[in-house]
Amino acid sequence: MEIRILRYFLEIAESESFTRAAEKLHITQPTLSRQIAQLESELGRKLYTRESYGIKLTEEGLLLRKRAEEILELEQKTLNELSGNDTNINGTIYIGAGETSGIKYIGKILKDLRSRFPGINYRMISADSEDVTDKLDKGLIDFGLFVGRVNLDKYNCVNIPDSDRWGVLMRIDDELADKKFISPEDLRGRELLFSHQAKAQGEFSEWLGFPVDKLNIAGTHNLAYNASVMVREGLGILITIEGIINNRELVFIPLQPEIKAGLVLAWKKEAVLSKAAKKFLEILRSTYDRANSHVLP
Repeated sequence: MEIRILRYFLEIAESESFTRAAEKLHITQPTLSRQIAQLESELGRKLYTRESYGIKLTEEGLLLRKRAEEILELEQKTLNELSGNDTNINGTIYIGAGETSGIKYIGKILKDLRSRFPGINYRMISADSEDVTDKLDKGLIDFGLFVGRVNLDKYNCVNIPDSDRWGVLMRIDDELADKKFISPEDLRGRELLFSHQAKAQGEFSEWLGFPVDKLNIAGTHNLAYNASVMVREGLGILITIEGIINNRELVFIPLQPEIKAGLVLAWKKEAVLSKAAKKFLEILRSTYDRANSHVLP
């Protein structure tokens, strides 16, 4: 299975047409069709079916699309890691993070890093802790920023000297909008929007005093901004962390008793970091050692 053929396959999947894909790839359609037929023969699986509007991927085709995207992303990451030299370090640092106001600390490190090494850039990937862990394990990202309780036995970590406060985001005309704090009883019977991050973490169930599934969960989300639009439309109130949504039509009210979630930057044990990633880690450790943060071995 060649990288070049995987690129062809992904272009077809994106274009949903052999004709359009061939034009973008600057090859003839018969050549493209032949290459994909050979790929199907090699895999022993049908990757697409023809529809009236174009082509549709089979289940096997959808799986290959996901794996091909990961392979090509890893290829690009490897090329970035091998570029540059000791005096002219460049390349891309890949960081996965859940939504948190604590990302500002990573921003400060990246700003310092780029002032010293302008050839270094970064790619920030927003995802919940499960997705970040998956990408770390597959080597698709260098670092993951985690919020709250996460099993980090497989990783080296640096604690970020800050924490996120959990609360409820609601419309300013909501019946709870004048409260100073939100209690578990305030949430009974309300339509709630949850992040996957909040729903998965044990401290929220402990705060409630009963299982999260007993609540009326109207929807879940990965990105708080999209969920905040649902709040504005009256679809519920949002369990989220403070500081990531600023909107005059909405108000954030903290939970009582208070729940705070710590922040940890992690990377895979025994990982071979690129020169750019090593420089990032050097500055990070130097900065938070001075701040008396705890560094795990």
